[in-house]
Amino acid sequence: MNATIRRATAEDIPALVVLMDEFYAESGFPLDRAWAGATFSALLAAPARGAAWIIFHGNEPAGYIVLTVRFSMEHGGQDAFIDDLFVRSSHRRRGVGHMALGALFGECKRRGVLAVHVEVGRDNHAAHALYASHGLALRRDERQLLTVRLNPGEADFSARERQGDERR
Repeated sequence: MNATIRRATAEDIPALVVLMDEFYAESGFPLDRAWAGATFSALLAAPARGAAWIIFHGNEPAGYIVLTVRFSMEHGGQDAFIDDLFVRSSHRRRGVGHMALGALFGECKRRGVLAVHVEVGRDNHAAHALYASHGLALRRDERQLLTVRLNPGEADFSARERQGDERR
């Protein structure tokens, strides 16, 4: 593996949007690129909300990972979500995902995050194995994450989810 990772900056937003577009396309989801750029901009402008990293193989962007942080009453402090993790297919199975998660968990430790969560498709066995290698596992209770969009718009994927699309 000849990959490097660094914290993303505003200058990386165009490359992050291209990577996000590829990630969504793999799952059959459309991406509003202007919305994605604005969303990355909002995250990067407010470090308390989280962070993003971009992964390179040489000078070529190979993937990215996004961390979002919140306060949790259940955990009595901050918890976090791996909001996105994408590695281009030509760079998979080379330790790039592990490197990205290492950076993310290092940041979580620095922030004092008490728990980390991730959403993953049931049939994405490679992602399940990667996350399990970092200690992430299915909940042991019967709780499920429910979601409602309070400001639905073009980026609202909940309608497809209600139709049973579980590819992501």
